[in-house]
Amino acid sequence: MSYEWMFVGLAIFAEITAALALRFSDGFKKPFPTVLALCAFASAFYAVSLALVSLPVSTVYPIWAGGGTAGVALLGILALKEKANFWKGIGITLVVAGIVVLNVGG
Repeated sequence: MSYEWMFVGLAIFAEITAALALRFSDGFKKPFPTVLALCAFASAFYAVSLALVSLPVSTVYPIWAGGGTAGVALLGILALKEKANFWKGIGITLVVAGIVVLNVGG
């Protein structure tokens, strides 16, 4: 795995961290989750910018966005006990399938 793809993975991790921190920030009223969310979003953008030095935006951005979306949805269900249903499962599956197709086709 090249270091560019490690930056994409880091960006996905940071995006998920930021989204979950937003959930706990209480509308930016709680300082620690607020600062964590802002720093994680900044880290995600920086990591994506480094990946885009040598990888195509048409591949990186959808993988970053889709990976973050699927990761947040899964953690919402598993860690935050949000409701899961058939359609949410289908949606997550389709996002992950799209990421796989982009990687195979890219």
